[in-house]
Amino acid sequence: MPPPFVTVAAYAPHGVGMLGAGIVSEVFDARGGDLPRFDFALCTDRPGTVRTDVGLPLVVEHGLDRLTTADLVIALPWAEFRTPPAPAVLDALNAAHARGALVAAHCVGAFALASAGLLDGRRATTHWRFAGLLAARHPDVTVEPDALYVDQGPIVTGAGAAAGFDLCLHLLRREYGATTANAIARDLVLPPHRDGGQAQYLVTPVPEDSRDERLTDVLAWARENLHEPLPVAELARRALMSRRSFARRFAASTGTTPHAWLLSLRLGRAEELLETTDLPVEEVARAVGFGSAAVLRAQFVRRRGVPPRSYRRSFTRTPPA
Repeated sequence: MPPPFVTVAAYAPHGVGMLGAGIVSEVFDARGGDLPRFDFALCTDRPGTVRTDVGLPLVVEHGLDRLTTADLVIALPWAEFRTPPAPAVLDALNAAHARGALVAAHCVGAFALASAGLLDGRRATTHWRFAGLLAARHPDVTVEPDALYVDQGPIVTGAGAAAGFDLCLHLLRREYGATTANAIARDLVLPPHRDGGQAQYLVTPVPEDSRDERLTDVLAWARENLHEPLPVAELARRALMSRRSFARRFAASTGTTPHAWLLSLRLGRAEELLETTDLPVEEVARAVGFGSAAVLRAQFVRRRGVPPRSYRRSFTRTPPA
């Protein structure tokens, strides 16, 4: 496994989204203790003052040369995304990919990667509002309008606005492990992990009645009892709902199914146990509700591409205080 990224360069053209620039700056800001330190920089076509999408000036000290050396390159959203970036920018993005850098895009930053040809033949996402435009302009790209982020190995794209946090935390989780990603999420007062297949937005984001409070209590109970089988019928019973009503309310509140939510939760907890304990894999499997090491291995390989023992060798670390 290659070493995780250390140098991070985010491309911020004129009209860059203030929220996007703030998100990557916060996530990859220098930190102390056991957390990794990143060499982070915003860069633009020509160093100097860049006007953001809200009209505020932003001083960017670095040019495109930072894209040529960074381990992680992120294309940020910008106001004029309908117009392709300058050829020099597209060349820099292609060069970064060619030399093995991890290339990502937040929100409509995906249009820059698409213009560079980096998304051809790949799945990708962007802000749901502009997913149709991305698909129409770049028919060789398989656009997934509902995904929070889409990981295609060396190319990762994320949804719009605050989903930039989900993209960055996914990159940290993928390259540094769950313990580091969760610690940085706690520092930023964020949920530790949302699966990339979760819906970008919910039709009813505000609870309609007290049933959602019962649902919240049941999900909290499930998190504390992952070692149990947790069938949907049991969760529905605890929520005082029928199984059908529970599944419907669950999807409306979380954007996913109970099965997918539990699977993601179990795998996330397994990652943490593999990183921070010396429990045998069989015990890890039982602790998170998979029942056997064989089942854990099959699910782990599907999610991570490596078996649990290989993951442990790559990400074993002392848990943060």
